[in-house]
Amino acid sequence: MCLREITITRVTSRKINTRFRKRSDLFRINEKIKAPNVQLIGPDGNNYGDIALDKALAIAREADLDLVEVSPNTKPPVCRVLDYGKFLYERSKKEKEARKSQKQIEIKEIRLRPKTTAHHRSFKVRDARRWLEKGMKVRVRIRFRGREITLPDIAREDMSEIYEELSDIAHMESPPSIEGRTMLMVLAPGAEKK
Repeated sequence: MCLREITITRVTSRKINTRFRKRSDLFRINEKIKAPNVQLIGPDGNNYGDIALDKALAIAREADLDLVEVSPNTKPPVCRVLDYGKFLYERSKKEKEARKSQKQIEIKEIRLRPKTTAHHRSFKVRDARRWLEKGMKVRVRIRFRGREITLPDIAREDMSEIYEELSDIAHMESPPSIEGRTMLMVLAPGAEKK
């Protein structure tokens, strides 16, 4: 076989904006609506009540707008007469605003050992105080190595001392508990109410 006889074809593909496609598939519009009757809300916000799908489509065409199924799970489904592109834009704008207003809580961690000295522990507690003042949660982890697992009382004392030092700005979200070879405690910002 000669090399000249082999032809290589390049396959080109068009990039499809999947984000828009997924968003547009959320709602059925116009002829994609399958219910025979719908609860119709007109372009001016008036409730037309339970009417046939053909009449609802005629009202939408007359207003030169789309019929959008906004609540498909009700019986009959609720449909609105509106501009579909504008509807998707306003919906994405509301979702973006909702994401902005959500508060992301970060969890920081300090790691200690049962034999950590009070001097070194004070550095870690100082960092924890700074994080709690910034509104972050702090996970206190005491790791056991070798035979240190037989000293959980020392670790509990360390945890209680750390909590007492930070109790003016933090409350205990989860009390000290042993998981495997570590003891964990989570502190959240905000002093405990007495």
